[in-house]
Amino acid sequence: MNHRSPPAPEPPDGGAVLPPGDAGVPQPGDFDAASARAGTAARFAVAVRQIEEGGLRFPLPGSGATGLRFAGLRGVAEEDLAVARLVEGHTDALAILAELDGPPPAPGQRWGVWAAEPPGEGVRAAHDPAADAWTLSGLKQYASGAHSCTHALVTARTEDGQRLFAVRLDPGTYEPVPGTWPALGMAGSDTPDVRFDGAPALPVGEVDAYVRRPGFAHGGVGVAACWLGGAHAVAGALRRAAARRGSPFTDAHLGAVDIELYAAGLVMERAAAEIDADPEDTGGGAAQRALRVRALVAACCERVLTHVGRATGAGPLCHDPRHARAVADLTVYVRQHHAERDLAALGAHVAGRAET
Repeated sequence: MNHRSPPAPEPPDGGAVLPPGDAGVPQPGDFDAASARAGTAARFAVAVRQIEEGGLRFPLPGSGATGLRFAGLRGVAEEDLAVARLVEGHTDALAILAELDGPPPAPGQRWGVWAAEPPGEGVRAAHDPAADAWTLSGLKQYASGAHSCTHALVTARTEDGQRLFAVRLDPGTYEPVPGTWPALGMAGSDTPDVRFDGAPALPVGEVDAYVRRPGFAHGGVGVAACWLGGAHAVAGALRRAAARRGSPFTDAHLGAVDIELYAAGLVMERAAAEIDADPEDTGGGAAQRALRVRALVAACCERVLTHVGRATGAGPLCHDPRHARAVADLTVYVRQHHAERDLAALGAHVAGRAET
């Protein structure tokens, strides 16, 4: 008996095998990255107006109300993680400008913080002594809000070391690079590479001031608050499933998720209290605290994703667009935690070998 598969059809005219029917033609309900980006940008603009008008409150880290700041970020993230990514960047920029005596933001401005430094070309800053002016040129990766931010804080290399610069995102001074953010998860966060070409820039703080300020670690905890909000959003599908039908297996998964979210919430509250008790990090524990909180919340998110997926199966992922988007977004966003690399950094702190 011949068990071999039948031969594949010959490609017409030497080309690829044609897909059947109308494959490749966008269908109703198909994912549209441009629409996701536009929708996120619109909600981001609304959120910024609410922040300016006091409808959304994000007290500065260490102001005595850091818990309210983290709760606000978690709340936005529970509604929409991509919007939370942009809101977190905007509120982080406001905190950085306040801490480093940068230019005060004007109403209507939407700020991003573009400080990723992966291997590659990067951005360089050039100084014209005669005019006492700076310009930025080069490639910056992971520039969230590339099409919707009006201003950005951008890290760049100088002859003396890395510095932070405020840049007005005018047409012609920067350009998002097409095709560099094909992600489905966090598609709406609009995080492509951008290229600067002689963009006028204003230094904010001295060399390395951006990473050496206490607020750098405090801001890292704020990102974890967004992850936690995303985990609550993902858990919603499991809560709804358990409410509809009683099952010991569904209930067991929901109980496990509840423990995870409760514990992570307590850790966030403790971190906020510690930041308010020592906003200038005179005790030197800010970096270790941020690493601990981020690692714990990242692990919580991963376990919530696993429990919810095992309990609810493929149904919500295939038929509930909001849940499917929350799972995809959280899966991408939580990878801002660098896994074993960050755990090794935490271990170095615990062992007393971390750099100051």
